[in-house]
Order: sequence, then C-alpha cells, then structure tokens
Amino acid sequence: MLTPPVTPKRPIQREHHGDVVTDDYEWLREKDDPEVLAHLHAENAYTKAKTEHLSLLTEQVFEEIRARTKETDLSVPTREGEWWYFTRTREGAEYGIHCRVPAAGPDDWEPPVLPESGGEALPGEQLLFDENAEAEGHEFFALGSFDVSADGTLLLTGVDVEGDERYELRIRAIDGSGRTFDDVIPGTSGGALFDPSGRFVFYATVDESWRPDTIWRHEVGTEASADVRVFSEPDERYWLGVGMTRSRRFLVIEAGSNITSETRLLDADDPTGEFRVVWPRREGVEYDVEHLVAGGRDRLLITHNDGAPNFELVSVAADDPEGPRRMLLPHDPAVRLEGVDAFRDFVAVEYRRGGLPRVAIAKVPAAGIPEGATADDTLHELAFDEELFAVGVRGNPDWVQPQLRIGYTSFVTPSTVFDVVVATGERRLRKRQPVLGDYDPARYVQRREWATAEDGTRVPISLVYRHDLVTPGTPAPTLLYGYGSYEHSIDPGFGVARLSLLDRGMIFAVAHVRGGGELGRHWYEDGKKLRKKHTFSDFVAVARHLSDEGWTAPDRLVAQGGSAGGLLMGAVANLAPGAFSGILAEVPFVDPLTSILDPSLPLTVIEWDEWGDPLHDPEVYAYMKSYSPYENVRDGEHGGRHYPPILAVTSLNDTRVLYVEPAKWVARLRDAGAEPLLRIEMAAGHGGVSGRYASWRERAFAYAWVIDRAKAHPSGE
Repeated sequence: MLTPPVTPKRPIQREHHGDVVTDDYEWLREKDDPEVLAHLHAENAYTKAKTEHLSLLTEQVFEEIRARTKETDLSVPTREGEWWYFTRTREGAEYGIHCRVPAAGPDDWEPPVLPESGGEALPGEQLLFDENAEAEGHEFFALGSFDVSADGTLLLTGVDVEGDERYELRIRAIDGSGRTFDDVIPGTSGGALFDPSGRFVFYATVDESWRPDTIWRHEVGTEASADVRVFSEPDERYWLGVGMTRSRRFLVIEAGSNITSETRLLDADDPTGEFRVVWPRREGVEYDVEHLVAGGRDRLLITHNDGAPNFELVSVAADDPEGPRRMLLPHDPAVRLEGVDAFRDFVAVEYRRGGLPRVAIAKVPAAGIPEGATADDTLHELAFDEELFAVGVRGNPDWVQPQLRIGYTSFVTPSTVFDVVVATGERRLRKRQPVLGDYDPARYVQRREWATAEDGTRVPISLVYRHDLVTPGTPAPTLLYGYGSYEHSIDPGFGVARLSLLDRGMIFAVAHVRGGGELGRHWYEDGKKLRKKHTFSDFVAVARHLSDEGWTAPDRLVAQGGSAGGLLMGAVANLAPGAFSGILAEVPFVDPLTSILDPSLPLTVIEWDEWGDPLHDPEVYAYMKSYSPYENVRDGEHGGRHYPPILAVTSLNDTRVLYVEPAKWVARLRDAGAEPLLRIEMAAGHGGVSGRYASWRERAFAYAWVIDRAKAHPSGE
C-alpha cells in the first residue's frame, strides 16, 4: 500500500496583534535545504505512483492535443516600420522562431500571404531569433524582452532560463553587417526597449523583494556598469515599467500600485533628459496615458478613475497636462472603460458592457476634435453575433497604420485575427486558429446561466458543452473554473486542450465571481480586502446552482483555479468540501496570511492594496486568518468534514506564489485525514513549464486527473 511522504513537524511560532500561531511546516520554506528538496522529490514520486493508473489517459489526452494542433505554422505578420514581423512554429520544436520580411513600400498594409502548410519561407524572409537554438542546454527557457531598433538594424532580447522572471539582456546586429556587441545586462524584470535613435536601451531592475523599482538607461556598446539610473521608486507599494508611445514621440515610465498610478514622460528626441510627471499621484487614482496629434497639436488621452469608478476618458494638452480637460467619454456606471489606443488617424476604445469586452473605433478629424464634441459622436462599436465572445485590440505597433488589428474568440470559435479597415469599416479575416481533425463548432453550445449568492447577488456563469453528449437536466461530469481577484476577467475563449474534456461529455463552466472585473469596478471592489469572502461564497453558490439545476452533481463536479484562483480553491475546499468530487489547485496562493505578513517577500507590500495590510491592521489580520486555506483546514474527525481528492501543482522557482505554500497546505491537509497530491515542477516558474510540448503534457496530466475525478468517459467518443 502506498503511503504519502511524512512531513516532520518543526513548530515555529509567530505572533501578531496578540495572536500566537504555531506553524509546524514553515521549515519547508528553506528552498536550498537538501532535506526540503528531498521531501519535494518524495512528494513527486508519491504523486507519480498514485496517478500511475492515469498514465495511459494522460498520453491519450496529450496525443489528442497534438493531433488537433497545426504544429508547423506561423502567426499573422505585423507591420512595424519597414518590416513585417511574425513568429514560426515547427513540428517537434518547443519554442517559437522569430522572423521578418521587408514591406514593399510605405503603402504596403496587406500582410504577406501565409503559405497553406505554414512551413515554406516567405519571399525575403530573415531569421531574427530562434528560441529553440537559444534554449539548448536549459531545462527552462522564456523570452521576456524582444525589441527591434527603429531603423531595423539591432535586436534586443531578454532571456530567463530559471523560471524566476529575471531576464538577461543582450543586443545583436540584424542588418547583415556582422557587428557584434558584448552588452550583457543581467537581472532585469522584462519589458526593455530601445529609444527611437537605437542608441540607448531602457530597462528595469528589482529590489531585494523582487519589486521592479529602478529604471536604467544603457548606451549600446558600453559596459552595464556604466548604466545611468534614471528613476527609482522608494515606495514599496509601487512597481515600475518603461515603454514608449506608439507615436514614438514620448518615452514613458509608469509607476503603479494596485490602486494608484503615476506616469512620467520624456521627449524621445532627448533620451538623456529628465522625465516629467503627467499627473502627480493621488491615493486611489489610476490613469493611463496615450499620445494623440489632433489639429496639429500634441494631446494626451487619459483614461482615469478620479471621481469615476468605471473610468472616463479626457484629453489634455501634452505641454500642460494639469491644465483644462476636454471630456471625451464620461463615466458610465454600466460601462467599464478599460483603455484607449491612439493612432495618427483614429483611436480604438476598449470597454466592458454586459459582462463582455467590446471594441469601438473613432476617426481623428484632420482639424482636431471640435470644441464641445465627445468621442460618443464618432465611436462605432464592432458587432458580433455570438452570445458569448471576447474581443480586443491586438498587436498594433505602427502609428500610421490605416487598419486596426483585433483578436476575437469564443468558447466555440477558435482564436481569430481580423484587420478592420478604418476608412471603410471593412473587416478582413487574416487567420483563424487551425483545429485539425473533425472539429465542428456546430456540435458545441455556449450559454450563460446565473446563480444567486447567499447575499442575493446574481453571479454569472458561462457554460460550454457538446449538445449531442450533454442533456440539460441530466447531471454531466463538469469542470468549474474560477479566479476572482485583481479585477481580472475570465472571458470566453477557445481552447484546443479543452476539447478533450468536451468530447468526453464534460461541461466546462466558468464562475464569474466577485473580485473579478466582468461586471465593472464595483464587481471587483465587492470581492477584495474585507469583502474577499464574497469570492468564495459566490463560487460555492455557482457549484450548488449547477447541481440543483441538474447540470451536474457533487460526485461529478471538479473545481479548478490557479494562483489567486488557487486561494479560491483552498477556501472552497474548507467551505464546501462535499460540493466537489475533486479540486485542482494550480500554483495556489493557499497560505496568504503568512506571505502577506512578510514585507520582504516578493509582491507582499503591493498586495496590501488587494488583500489589506494584516501586519499593521488587526481587523485585516483577523479577517484573513478567518479564510486562509492553510489556517482553516478542518480535522475530519472533529470538524465532520470530508475533503475531496485535491491535486496541487506548483513550481520550485515560482517567485509569485512560492512553492512552500502548497507544500505546507498538503502537509496540513494530510494531518486532517485528507489525501491530497502535490506535484512540483522542479525547473519552472509561475506559468509552469516552458516549451509547448512540455506544457501540453502538463495540461494532459491535469485533465486526465479531472476526467477521472469527474467520472467522464476516459476514452472519449
């Protein structure tokens, strides 16, 4: 009989606000301790042995994913400057291959025709960066920064080979000159870029808590030790990022906490000059800045929430941003304004209405926006005929382009790329994600349901299933996904891997719980800090609704969530263990109180705006302790609770949710008589393993476990 690894108890006490807590498993935090590593390897061995019966099913699901995927393919080319850029994938290769071809001229806005097979070279194709070659010899590989100088002669890349989201920057020539560069900049946080001249690189580094806190300027061809510190942020609640407006008119530094932001601009013609603040930070005010030229004058489009919870859009003079504001899109309590993208001749606005994302386009009049006019006068929303869908602005780097590229998908429509010709409104289909085999969207149904939470709030649910395999009213095996934090919305989207569930007669459902952003800023605010428990009770209400309405049954319903959604999984395991036949918790944030009490850990201080500050506020401390999954595991004998099987998946090098959280949680669950499994990727980060085949195998393993726990047919049709 298999027995789980024994986790020794080594009590450590912590005390805050007069509350003394004994933690038996905090010693597992010592990542470099040989005993800790041995324990994690033992957990992996145990999980492998306990899931050996799923190995055939795992391989079957993996092969299904592979068989449905066009392995040799390429992305739709994107025009920037004098080149069309795109990425190739090749059968058998884990990573992408970045390429480009020259544009025919300034008026060439038709992407090169994609070869049917995806494998042939395009005329004039130039290889820029082969991730597969760069990844050789590394167990993990991730490309962070990727930027080409404005003149198209230099390439900047940032690579992470550990999974800890720290990237090493390098520069190489791509003009055929044979120029070499010894520039090596370690420890950056991603998002580095050239200035328009190509002479300088701007990048961010992190402090001891791994917070991006400093922006640097590097001169190409010099030692990193000579780099100039441009700006440092002393407030631990704020993270920094650096970028550039699409017009290449301004370099941008953004400082942001979870509730407050501040933007600095620098004329790109003066890259060694001083950045200036657009609007000084004010607690609780968030804003984003875009550059627009209207009537020959530089304007800034600012999306902000100053007195406008769902945000509004104003225009200000670039040389006097604190001066008069022209209202373009006023606040609307039914519409969550999410952002604006400015181009030379038009703007695109993204917003959320009725729980779904939307995109609208407005032309920029040559004479500028007339006094008193608003964007409402000219905005044209893009319409789609599906009940559930997701749409967004995607990959539009060129300031003068005459068309807007958008991405569109739904639960039944594979990811689709359109170019919208702004002058005519024509919508040109550039590519739809190939799905090999006999995929027929007509077999599948997507629909919206509503559950009623314990406080009477109506909570939306999205469902997708095969109509020939699922009969409403007859309980079907179901996977219920949830997240519910950071105002992040889980929008309808197609998944090739998910077909392996749907074609086995499973329902895939999404609980759009409070704490997410699906229904606007109020939906987010009602599921954070001292209202966080709404996220958990909403998910339980959705689970019970699906069972009560006959969509599924508790013995056929599996819950899934990752990261902050893993916190949700841990919380509902304590709240309603009998509602689920299994719980899949991926990189789960299940020991939040311990983490948020330690300001030296990555993310902690900035997270106080999301969860509250338990270190200094006893009310927040007590509230978090009352829902923390690790703190509230109930003993089966005394609590009368029976935990369903739980699979916790984590990564050793994750810097966002440390592996120790699920490791401790699993040990505590075993103390209570539960039988959880822990799987640790020993060479991965927060996003899991790198490489598409490795990622497919990871997903296949998780889905095999889900299929087994939901009692779905293991072999499909």
